Amino acid sequence: MPAEHARWTLSVSRETDSALRSWLAGKGAKRGDLSRFVEDAVNRQVPREMITDIHARNADRGPDQTEQLVEDQLHDVRARFWSKKSGRRLHVALSKQLNLLLR
Repeated sequence: MPAEHARWTLSVSRETDSALRSWLAGKGAKRGDLSRFVEDAVNRQVPREMITDIHARNADRGPDQTEQLVEDQLHDVRARFWSKKSGRRLHVALSKQLNLLLR
């Protein structure tokens, strides 16, 4: 089953547009590569922002408290999503991001 797509209207500077399109063209870009680039960038940045927020919210917690919080959250996610296909991807993504918190 193909994924549903949403249409976005974005505004960027001409310099940004030119730089990105030139870079993509240099990589042999094909139709749809600009959309994939934006989606990949968003999928990387959102977890980074979430981690930054989590770090800020938990700055006063000790490592043991943080680890317990992570374990509790992973347990909840596994219980809700483990049997669903999309939940497996979510679990993997959350596990990777939460493991970064413990480093």
